[in-house]
Amino acid sequence: MEREPLGNAGRVDEERADEERATIRENAAGYDVPSAESGGWIALNRHSPAAVPVIPHPGEQHEEQVSGKLNWLRAGVLGANDGIVSVAGTIIGVAGADPNPRSLLTAGIAALAAGAFSMAGGEYVSVSAQRDTEKALLAKERWELETMPAQELDELAQIYESKGMTAMTALKAADEAMRHDALRAHSIDELGVDPGELTNPWSAAFSSFLSFVTGGLIPLVFSLLPAAVPVRMTLIVLSVALALTVTGFVSARLGGAPRRRAMIRNVAMGLGTMVFAWVVGALFGVVA
Repeated sequence: MEREPLGNAGRVDEERADEERATIRENAAGYDVPSAESGGWIALNRHSPAAVPVIPHPGEQHEEQVSGKLNWLRAGVLGANDGIVSVAGTIIGVAGADPNPRSLLTAGIAALAAGAFSMAGGEYVSVSAQRDTEKALLAKERWELETMPAQELDELAQIYESKGMTAMTALKAADEAMRHDALRAHSIDELGVDPGELTNPWSAAFSSFLSFVTGGLIPLVFSLLPAAVPVRMTLIVLSVALALTVTGFVSARLGGAPRRRAMIRNVAMGLGTMVFAWVVGALFGVVA
């Protein structure tokens, strides 16, 4: 068997690579995409229309999931922070105008209820809009995978190639990823959306409601103590300063920010809010 001339080696390798690329693209109709109607998995191979089950890996913890949990925890801390400052500021402001225990209790409960429902409602609307947008993007991506799988393969390969892979390696990686889970591969790398991690608006609303109430109960409880109003106000200020120190520490730790600076900033903003509320209450009390 005669050996091919050395000058043709590069051309032969390129022809083989082209043949391999063509083979991969020809088989692009066999990717699995989740069915929007059934919630299951369907095969796009026109010769094998039977459902293809996908076995999840419950023990596998993805970076996206960890990031999502941290975001939820950070949002909970910020919600508690809002509850602390809002309720405390309202109570202190009313105390500046009318230091009556019953007025303070009424103001505190009203601020807690209104703030909690407002936070929950706003979170529900916001997350619902985000979820609708993500579902629309996923539906469009699903349609593209069903109607033009070869083009979607090239698109994903270009994304991988832009990250530093060679053209052939990127094409093989895209093919492998799409055979494992075509929709997830495209939604994460192209859209930045994980189809298995869509946020539930009801869960977000409940979490926001609970975190606000948890924080708002701190100043409200101290306003109920059987003591003189000046003593109650002092205890509210001290408890709020301590609570804001804790939330500042936790939020800084979750975000990787300097903890001392975050705690000082958090406490300063909270105390500033209460002082401003008291001044406004005192001014309106004098005018009234």
